[in-house]
Amino acid sequence: MSEKTNDSKVQKKQHMVFLRNTKSIIGLSIFSFFILVAIFGPLIAPFDPNKTSPLANATPSLTHLLGTTNVGQDIFSQLVIGTRGVMVVSLSTGVIATVLAAIVGVSAGFLSGWGDELLSMMTNIFLVIPGLPLIIIIMGTLTNAGLAAIILVISFTGWAWGARVLRSQTMSLRTRDFVEAARASGESRWRIIVFEILPNLTAILASTFIGTVTAAIMSLVTLSYIGIIPPSDWSWGTVLYYAQNNGAFTSGQWWWYAPAGLCVAFLGMSLALINFGIDEFVNPRLRNTGMNAKLLKKRGIRPRVGFTPIANITVDSSGKKMNEKKGQS
Repeated sequence: MSEKTNDSKVQKKQHMVFLRNTKSIIGLSIFSFFILVAIFGPLIAPFDPNKTSPLANATPSLTHLLGTTNVGQDIFSQLVIGTRGVMVVSLSTGVIATVLAAIVGVSAGFLSGWGDELLSMMTNIFLVIPGLPLIIIIMGTLTNAGLAAIILVISFTGWAWGARVLRSQTMSLRTRDFVEAARASGESRWRIIVFEILPNLTAILASTFIGTVTAAIMSLVTLSYIGIIPPSDWSWGTVLYYAQNNGAFTSGQWWWYAPAGLCVAFLGMSLALINFGIDEFVNPRLRNTGMNAKLLKKRGIRPRVGFTPIANITVDSSGKKMNEKKGQS
């Protein structure tokens, strides 16, 4: 009974590693902040982002926190309203692309024969096609493309790399004992995939989702910045687009373009920190290394590279060790 209790405590402790990880906490905090801004953006923005005023090219003040554009539009309101567009496109793209990657990758890894060959060939084709140029070409042929079209196009071009990773991992899982036991019990292929394979791919699916969200953010900002997406659809890239076209970069109006660039950087950093936390949660070596380091620190032992940490050693005048006590690395 006590052994079962100890095992459950160990498992619970391991599951809480991600939420107790400093990188994960910082990343989730920053990401949650942008989520809240996206949800409550219309309530936070003090002005209509499209409304003009005589106060043009104003510097930051209490009335206009980030100044105004060349036609008197409030830059802070544009930035806040643009956050919703960035989050909607990136999260929706992440979900769609991850689902596509899971369907193609897991199916290709679990099946064999012509099914695997066909799905792998399709994945390899999308891997070698340059993603951003393809997005620019597709978006250039669409007139007045809305957010739905943008989401579908970015998702269509961003699923292949995740499918490749999922295929490799599925191929290693399909020969495990629990999968063979499910086959022996007469379970169907799709039931094995859903209830046996996918639960063991949760961490990879999460990393795929985060990577796709990051790529979607960069794609959206890039497309908006170069004018492929209609400027009426506000995003951080749209703010940079107007700043570039109206000479804010050359005239030193940093308050027009710097906040949008910092938002992109901080959101990307938050996703990277979350991904680092997932890696430490999934990889037992990274997880155990962190746990052992904390344990040694509590015991007052400082491990050094290439040496076994040793504490409380007494040496007599002849050079012999007395009262030797080794710490566990």
